[in-house]
Order: sequence, then structure tokens, then C-alpha cells
Amino acid sequence: MEELVIRPTTKFIRIGYAVVIVLIIASVVAQNQFKDLLSPSLPAWVIPGIFALLLLWPASRHWAQRFTKMTMVGDKLRYEVGMLSKSTRTIQLSKVQDVTVRQSVGQRIGGVGSLSIETAGETSRLTFENIDRPQEIADRIIDASHHLGTRGPLDGGAEAQR
Repeated sequence: MEELVIRPTTKFIRIGYAVVIVLIIASVVAQNQFKDLLSPSLPAWVIPGIFALLLLWPASRHWAQRFTKMTMVGDKLRYEVGMLSKSTRTIQLSKVQDVTVRQSVGQRIGGVGSLSIETAGETSRLTFENIDRPQEIADRIIDASHHLGTRGPLDGGAEAQR
């Protein structure tokens, strides 16, 4: 089985960058148009600088997104999050019982969604937010879990024949 790496989408982050850049440009244009109304003691860079601070929001989301991933390889599904301190959760695909895709209106428009995975013997769900093609990924996880469940993860089906 080939390795499948799933990361959160950057679609909404790019929209955030675009909105902030438009606000910076608009503030520069507005400042040039209305410089007579503004205080002459106010440096020209202050208002665009304040809007430039808004870049911290999409930049922080982008940074967090870069260190979140889910990897499906062999009979395991591994969810990793974190940069300096890292948290990893590993799930055996043969124990996956339920995979749920949730999409808000905005997510449907953007072609993304949230994926929730529930396994046997656990009360909590693993939820992976804002991934591209969530239904396709969910189908691949379910197919892999059924495939492994029918033949066994290590022995190629020897236990199923006993």
C-alpha cells in the first residue's frame, strides 16, 4: 500500500492573506487621498503598519497548518501535530469503525471538510479539520480498513482461514 499524506488545506489561509493585503493597500490609498484630514504629526507608515499587524493572523494559521498532518501507511493511520513539542496518535486501520465527513456551507464552497475517525474501544474521535477532498480521503480510509480487516494486518489472511 502506498503512503498517503493528508494535510489541512491552505485555501482559507490564502484568502486571509489576500484580505489583509487588500486592507493594507486600501489604507495606503486612503491615507494618500485624505492626508489633509489626518494629523500631520502622524507618520505615513502608522496606519498601513497597523493593518500589516493583521498579517500575524493568517501567518500563525499557516505556521500551525505546516506542522499538522495525517499519514496512512501500511496498516496504520498516524496523526501528528506540533513543531517543537509534538503529539502523535497512531490508529490501526483494522480498528476503524466509523469515518464521518462534515462540511459547513463555506467548506462545501471551498471543496474542503472535516474528517472524524472513530475506532473500536475508544470513546473519543480523532477530528482532522479543513482537508481537501474529504469524502475521497474517507473512502480510502474505509476501503483500507475493510481490506485489512478481511485479511489481517500481518499475515495476509492466514488467521481468517483458521
